[in-house]
Amino acid sequence: MAIRSAVATSLTLRLLFIALLSICLASLVSGATSQSYRRLEPKSGIAKVSEEHYPHHQLSSWRRLSNRIIQKVLGYPESVKSLASSSVSRGGDGQPTHRLRTRYSEDIVLRFNCSTADEAWALSEACEILFLDVWEFGESFVDVRLSKDTVSPLLSLLPESLQDAHAPIMQDLDLAQAVYNSYPQTFSSSTRPHDNQLSNPNTASSNTEDANIFFQNYQPLSVILPWMRLMASIFPTHVRMINVGKTFENREIPALKVGVHPTNSEKPLPPRKTIIVTGGIHAREWISTSSVNYLAYSLATQYGKSQLITSLIESFDWIFVPSVNPDGYVYTWNDDRLWRKSRQPTSLRFCSGIDLDRSFGYHWDGAVTSDNPCSESFAGEEPFGAIETGTFVDWVRNQTTNHNAEVVAFLDLHSYSQEVLYPYSYSCTASPPSLENLQELAMGLAKAMRLSSGHYYKVVSACEGNVMPISEKAPRKSSLPQGGGSALDWFYGEMGVRYAFQIKLRDTGSYGFLLPKEHIVPTGKEVLEAALHLARHMRGDFDYLKIPERGPSMISTNWRKPSRGESSRFSEENIGGLDGPQTGEILDQDDQWELRRRKRR
Repeated sequence: MAIRSAVATSLTLRLLFIALLSICLASLVSGATSQSYRRLEPKSGIAKVSEEHYPHHQLSSWRRLSNRIIQKVLGYPESVKSLASSSVSRGGDGQPTHRLRTRYSEDIVLRFNCSTADEAWALSEACEILFLDVWEFGESFVDVRLSKDTVSPLLSLLPESLQDAHAPIMQDLDLAQAVYNSYPQTFSSSTRPHDNQLSNPNTASSNTEDANIFFQNYQPLSVILPWMRLMASIFPTHVRMINVGKTFENREIPALKVGVHPTNSEKPLPPRKTIIVTGGIHAREWISTSSVNYLAYSLATQYGKSQLITSLIESFDWIFVPSVNPDGYVYTWNDDRLWRKSRQPTSLRFCSGIDLDRSFGYHWDGAVTSDNPCSESFAGEEPFGAIETGTFVDWVRNQTTNHNAEVVAFLDLHSYSQEVLYPYSYSCTASPPSLENLQELAMGLAKAMRLSSGHYYKVVSACEGNVMPISEKAPRKSSLPQGGGSALDWFYGEMGVRYAFQIKLRDTGSYGFLLPKEHIVPTGKEVLEAALHLARHMRGDFDYLKIPERGPSMISTNWRKPSRGESSRFSEENIGGLDGPQTGEILDQDDQWELRRRKRR
């Protein structure tokens, strides 16, 4: 009897613990309630639930207990080493640490306005000579990070027309402060939001995802990994955690696989259509990593609740890779927030890292940077010379060869500049065979994101960076060494993935790579709408209106010649007459005519 009693007691305790754990996990998935807001515990780089409260509400003992259990289940470390959280170097409330100021306070990011190809080439060559960090470049601008005492030497290498054609971005913030703000911060008594701030709809949203612990801040890899394991354990019917490669520092490249396979079919199944979404190939682009996580979370939690998402999970396997570059991502948290490349050593001991998005084998052009391992775009010494790209490609090929997978779409998330890019990246003179289809769907993605938030995303070929025509009839040329060896081109050109896109997320230069955490959820929602539109297009949900060829009179009435520089950038901002994503995407006549004109050109 005593043994039976002991067994019964043990079983009861186990059942109670399982029930308690289940309730806590459900609480995590649904997000925290509007009765509490989140803050960071001291010396911690991750979000925790505070025992502070909204006015007129109080956390119950159960809520405090469940929050603590959630933190334990997630495996949150007691502290996370980061540039912003070092106990020996922490500054005052809201102020950069001494370590951050030492590294970044003398740096500045300048935006140069280039109006000719010669200006762009001159700036490119000067940046190579001075080993400067080119953050981003567009049709008429280049953003360059440099130390303040390097401004004069840089200007001395530039033509007269660029001497005054520049201005700093982040004018209201110095770089050290912007870096500090991008890390999770600790609320002190002086910086904790007041009650009226918490109840303000502009500062406290009732939306579940907005209030979710995980998306309140950017998260380090030490938190992302247990979060991914937790997602797989909560939703075992349609979520699995897998590994898609290895890194130089022997980390695994983690991913979440979301999909449902039929189990009652005795017939051989056709290849499973698969959509791959990657982020973090460049370490400092944190918003890309958080957006992949947001997309995975949204699909996983809405399965069985949203008819659309449920059907898309049943139609496709989704592979979400938050960071293709875990080594670099960890380094941005521990040592250098603005690190871009991997951490693999090069021929120069003091210049580590390979640009993973130049390391893929399709039209690899490593000769451009082979003599400069310090370059931010260093492509390695051979195709797939970066361990991360080599192992990731091996995984993709293994899936298609041995595991009945067919990759039908590829989304590669980056930042910044708010653009939807389509192949090719390696050349502006080579046109992809399905150019018109790529442009058409790219416009649909941009449209879906704009409807989500009001933010415009331009549609442009990936090869076109800071480029200007020599004359009206001359072909455009790229002004900055770029393009070959990209993941985008490899999936499209080598693997034959029909729809491959790179999306550069927010913003357009106000913060650059240091996008404030308040943009995490809104950007994630934009990506979610783009991904849903992509999948619906692949499934054939949209019935595109067929427009007959037009005669000369219709051309003269409805079509205008684009202004200089506009013709090669097909901006989504000029799209009109489109129905919303829920009713179907129908291109108006001007858009159809423009697509045909570009195809014939």
